Amino acid sequence: MSSTLVVVGPRLGVVLVVLTALAAAVAAAGHLGHDRQIVVAAGRAAAQLAVVSLVIAAIVDSVALSGLFVLFMYTVAARTSARRMTRASTGWWAAVPIAVSTLPVLAGLLLAGVLPVTGLALIPVAGILIGGAMMATSLAGRAALDELGSRRGEVEAALSLGFADRDAALEICRPAANRALIPALDQTRTVGLVALPGAFVGMLLAGAPPLAAGAVQLFVLLALLAVEAIAVVLITELVTRGRI
Repeated sequence: MSSTLVVVGPRLGVVLVVLTALAAAVAAAGHLGHDRQIVVAAGRAAAQLAVVSLVIAAIVDSVALSGLFVLFMYTVAARTSARRMTRASTGWWAAVPIAVSTLPVLAGLLLAGVLPVTGLALIPVAGILIGGAMMATSLAGRAALDELGSRRGEVEAALSLGFADRDAALEICRPAANRALIPALDQTRTVGLVALPGAFVGMLLAGAPPLAAGAVQLFVLLALLAVEAIAVVLITELVTRGRI
């Protein structure tokens, strides 16, 4: 089987194995400490995409089942962010910024009629937004926790000057946490100049006019910026208030 982007067949399988091995070998040679995780991640990605493709094909015609699948994606995202940030029992708070950032944007798009109420539209768009919120939550939360841990003396100095606990922590960790927005900002600034993102390419391959594909991609990028900005602010607030 083939597409206009890649030829799907035995050769592609060989290429994927070689790419995984190359990435793991480079990580091992460079002492990055992620060589085993690369192999595991590649295997999981292959298995998960195979299963998810079959599941989506079976449920995409049902809005209710598609909604349940979105809820499943959200649960996995929250658990992933919690584990990335901390092993403490307070990690479940990671679910809050992902939900609070994604739900209003998704609901607004549906109510405005920009996003049709169909499984074919709901699943991919919700997945993109939840994935962006998950990444921003993980990066900002981990950065804030690391900064507070390594600069504890500065936090205590701010407390001695009369800062409240939350304000002292915020002064120290906010700059590091805010850097979690850099990937989304760079992707938006350079779209079309450095890379052509998935939504744009996918629509072109499906035969959509270039301007329509560009409009959809712009919508995705700006929605992601809104979601990730909200997630960064919320997770930083939760960390500085000692919830995580």
